[in-house]
Amino acid sequence: MSCDGLKLLPELKAFPTADLDLQCTSLDFLPRLGKRLGIELFVKRDDTLPLAMGGNKVRQLEYYLGPAVRDGADTVLITGAVQSNFVRLCAAAARKLGMKAVVQLEDRVPKDDVMYNSSGNVLLNRLFGAEIHYFPEGEDEAAADANLDRMADDLRAKGRHPYVVHLGIDHPPLGGLGYARCAAECYAQFQELGVMPDHVVIPSGSGLTHAGFLVGARAVGWDVPIHGICVRRDAVQQHARITRRAAELGAMLGGIEIKLDDIMVDDTVLAPGYGQMNKQVMTAIAHTAQDEALLLDPVYTGRTMAGMIALIKGGLIKSDARVAFIHTGGLPSIFAYQTEIIAGLDNQ
Repeated sequence: MSCDGLKLLPELKAFPTADLDLQCTSLDFLPRLGKRLGIELFVKRDDTLPLAMGGNKVRQLEYYLGPAVRDGADTVLITGAVQSNFVRLCAAAARKLGMKAVVQLEDRVPKDDVMYNSSGNVLLNRLFGAEIHYFPEGEDEAAADANLDRMADDLRAKGRHPYVVHLGIDHPPLGGLGYARCAAECYAQFQELGVMPDHVVIPSGSGLTHAGFLVGARAVGWDVPIHGICVRRDAVQQHARITRRAAELGAMLGGIEIKLDDIMVDDTVLAPGYGQMNKQVMTAIAHTAQDEALLLDPVYTGRTMAGMIALIKGGLIKSDARVAFIHTGGLPSIFAYQTEIIAGLDNQ
């Protein structure tokens, strides 16, 4: 069976895509970390996607930037946190496609140290030649998107052809289509292995990766429990967000219906909040690196691994279960959090 998810989800061919050299990512077995946790652990390596240090946003941008390429845009605008992986990859994708990038960095995380504001993804944005703006209202999605629209209007007045990547809840979840495709790809890989996981664990932030994977899995007949680990909002808010996004994506793919009990979110390790380290996240990052030489980031994958460990300790994921962990990348931000990481390692 081909690893290409399009063969299992041909409905995706109706949507324009940008050519970002998307490749099938590997499904790796993690024996030592799995033994530590008492499970059989596999990881889907979307951190290895080839564009600009990889990550899940490459799959999303393939669909977000398809209309930009189709319509002849010369500039792409996007908003996100200071250390946003989405912003970094959008800036890279714009350059790869011959467009300029205008990025807006939102004040979402209460950190003002030099490394956070200049290293990691911020450094890469500058390397890609992005025009960088700052926005103080980091928790107001509508205001952030509206400010992008104002900048786009200014560019149009100057004769440019801008395209805005809207990530707010009131805009179509095009990026989720990339993770519907990923779910089909992952399903095919497990079928080729001759085993299937008992659980999938995935980050749940904007909701497009989580909802997309859920809809894609159900579209190909894969009924595995999919646990979204909250990285930005609490479980009540996130459940409502995933419910909405899954319904929208299901409609886009021809009427895939998602049951309410299919939507599983957990915020056990969310405190003290988005982009802020805690002991569980630090432990998850250290154990994964030291057991498997696999790197996790402090914002998404480290918190998701910590959330998976909490699900195991809480008994929701049983001992000896087979688990697929979706690694969504975000590795440049490790360097923006080096002060906290070094302190955490010193206190182990």
